[in-house]
Amino acid sequence: MDILITHGGLARTRSFHVGPLQLGVIVATFVLAMMMMSGTIYHFIFLKAAREGWPVVSHLTGLVVRDETEQRDRFLRENLDAMAQKVGEMQAKVVKLEAMGERVAGLAGIKPEELRVVETLGEKPLGGGEAATVEGGRGGPYVPVSSPSMVQLNSVVDALELQAARSGDVFTLTESRLLERRLEMMMVPSAPPVRGPIGSGFGFRLDPFTRHAALHTGLDFPAPQGTPIHAAAGGVVLNAESQGAYGQAVEIDHGNGLVTRYAHTSKFHVRPGEVVRRGQLIANVGNTGRSTGAHLHFEVLLNGVQQNPARFLARGEDLSLKEQTAEASPERRSGKRKTR
Repeated sequence: MDILITHGGLARTRSFHVGPLQLGVIVATFVLAMMMMSGTIYHFIFLKAAREGWPVVSHLTGLVVRDETEQRDRFLRENLDAMAQKVGEMQAKVVKLEAMGERVAGLAGIKPEELRVVETLGEKPLGGGEAATVEGGRGGPYVPVSSPSMVQLNSVVDALELQAARSGDVFTLTESRLLERRLEMMMVPSAPPVRGPIGSGFGFRLDPFTRHAALHTGLDFPAPQGTPIHAAAGGVVLNAESQGAYGQAVEIDHGNGLVTRYAHTSKFHVRPGEVVRRGQLIANVGNTGRSTGAHLHFEVLLNGVQQNPARFLARGEDLSLKEQTAEASPERRSGKRKTR
């Protein structure tokens, strides 16, 4: 690229040759100079005008700031509304869970005063349990409210954490109480030792040998020879031996003065001192001792005195039914034993 410079007065002309590299340097220098000039003008004129409140510049600045503020507020409001909706749904679920926990605790026999009392919190801006415990129709007048603030949402989240903790405590207490009841039932002779009808009940009857009135101290379960006999509850085997009129008999100590006796058996499956669990096979039905035929003579003794076994068996059926109704979580086996 050639550049010609002409001096009119002297009628002289000078010629300069500019290559691509020199041209690029010149253009870059010019652009940089323009940018520096623009920055200087912006700094000394526009910012000064904005600080001193020049009408036109202030108006333009206000429009820019207002637009940015509106966009930021709109973004925050939309996100807060979405968060508020989610928090409201969580709150309804927590309240519903809390109510269910209290109902289950009541079924487990836990009194209201046993439940941990949580201090009542202040107002809940989202309305609390709007759909909490009852499914079905809803309605009422529309009363609009302003979008909740972040402070209000944090307050509701804190309340939800406390409610969730309380519900967890209720379920833990319920599980513990159900486990205690399960252990109590396992140590009470309430499981039928033989499946089948009762042939002779507890109380006075005609003796099958003498045909005279006599006291029958247990329950008779007619069953075929060799029918399995199961422990009515967990405990420790006291003895498994011949006991005169009882024939081959097994006695199990269940603690708290409770002992069960299984008489007229044909075969033992346990030994003295052995720990047995509820429902475990301990013997087989036989016809040993003072007996007219194959059957199980079942006794329950409390502090050495024969009791009516039917009362214990009925209690077992009642506890089992209540437990199936109230159970809120799967039971876990435990070796712990509760005594009264």
